[in-house]
Amino acid sequence: MSMELKLSRSNRVYFPGESIEGKIIVNSSSSISYQKVLVTVAGTVNLQVRGGTGGVIESLYSVVKPICFLKKVIEVSPPGGKLSPGRSEVPFSFILSSKDTNNRGRLYETFHGGNISIQYLVTADIIRGYLHKSLTATVEFLVESNKTISQVVPAQPESVNFYITQDTQKHQLLPELLTGRFRITGKISTQCSLVDPLLGELTVDASSVPLNSIDIQLLRVESILAGERIISDTSVVQTTQVADGDVCRSLTLPIYVILPRLLVCPTVLSGSFDIEFQVSIVISFQSELSKLYPKADLRTPRPWLAMVTLPLRLYRAS
Repeated sequence: MSMELKLSRSNRVYFPGESIEGKIIVNSSSSISYQKVLVTVAGTVNLQVRGGTGGVIESLYSVVKPICFLKKVIEVSPPGGKLSPGRSEVPFSFILSSKDTNNRGRLYETFHGGNISIQYLVTADIIRGYLHKSLTATVEFLVESNKTISQVVPAQPESVNFYITQDTQKHQLLPELLTGRFRITGKISTQCSLVDPLLGELTVDASSVPLNSIDIQLLRVESILAGERIISDTSVVQTTQVADGDVCRSLTLPIYVILPRLLVCPTVLSGSFDIEFQVSIVISFQSELSKLYPKADLRTPRPWLAMVTLPLRLYRAS
């Protein structure tokens, strides 16, 4: 005896207001009597503070109570029925509506982060009574917001100019960088649609030390309200290399970063939890010191690294 749950869309991506259709498939060598066939749709924010993120006090709140903002139970078959031997299919459908939420009518986008995950599940239960074990199957579906419920969408992506010199760095740099000079200028998006690439450009105006690499890091900042404290953690989503090795001076290099699905979502500021993003431009220079730490974290200030980090607002545009 086996049971599975299938949705009509192979990619399982849905928008608020759409109908979600599927079927419950049961394979059995004998007939199955049941009391009820239920389909439950749930939207949950799972929160967790990883060990070592916030110290001893915060470790007391290592697991924060999940936030269930959507729950809907549907009876999809008349009670007291029977499924025939062989393969049986029970169709179901429901509307994904923000009216069923308990958080001021908002459906968050699906998101899988380090400490925060937003997940939507459909669970089918065939309840067979006291003497028989109920049959259960669960499948995850993905929710993307649309323009009608998104935050205010900018008329066009916003970019800011940046420059990186020895004077903009708060950590100690290589002595040869300080005695010589280096200057890197450019611009990059600070507001970007999830369906568009992160765009920008940069130019190495001058550098007394040869460059080793230029990387763009996409960072997520997850903040959780645990008790009376707000615990934040910054982690790397992905790293994109713009240039490898030394580059020609005064040559404009394009920045083009594809945002990864599921690992990003529209910026969320809910109070009990926040999901924000940043973008870092990291310049690494060729030196003997850098060879001693080939796997060093690019986020950690090092004498052979220069960087700038900017806030990044992400939104969904239809």
